Amino acid sequence: MATERIAIPEERLGVLIGKDGCVKKEIEKATNTRIDIGDDVEIEGKPLDVMIVVSIVKAIGRGFSPSEAMLLLDEKYELYVISLGKETRNTIKRLMGRVIGRKGAAKKKIEEITGVRISVYGKTVGIIGRADQIENATRCIQLLLSGKTHEYAYHAIHAIG
Repeated sequence: MATERIAIPEERLGVLIGKDGCVKKEIEKATNTRIDIGDDVEIEGKPLDVMIVVSIVKAIGRGFSPSEAMLLLDEKYELYVISLGKETRNTIKRLMGRVIGRKGAAKKKIEEITGVRISVYGKTVGIIGRADQIENATRCIQLLLSGKTHEYAYHAIHAIG
C-alpha cells in the first residue's frame, strides 16, 4: 500500500467532496483507494491507483469539474499545468484574459482544435488530454502568453494538428 498527501486550494475541497460525499466516493470506488480530507488530502491504496487519484485531485484543485478530472482514469489522458506564479497580479490577469478570450472564445477554440479540456484558475492554466493534444494546446497557449495574436496561435496549431 502507498500513501500520498497533497494540498489543494481550500475553496476546491467542497468540489472534491461533492454533495453528500458523492464525488469522493465515486473516485474511491473507481480506483479502489481511500481518501481522507483534512488540512490536506491523503490518498491510500495501490501505488498506481494512488498516482491516478493524485492527478484527479490536482485537476479538481486546478479548477476542473469532477467529470473532467475523471477523464484521468483513462491511462491515455494526463494533466499538465502551466504556472504563471512569477508574474505580477496585473500581468497574470492580462495573460489569463488572453488564454480565456472574450466570453471564453479563445479557450473554447483551443479546446475544439486540440481536443483538450482547459481550466484557467488562480495563477495556472491546467490542460487535460492525450500527450499529443497537450503538446499542441501548450504550444498555442505559450504563443498567446508570449504576445502572439490569436489568429497566429490558432494557425500554428492547425498547421501541425
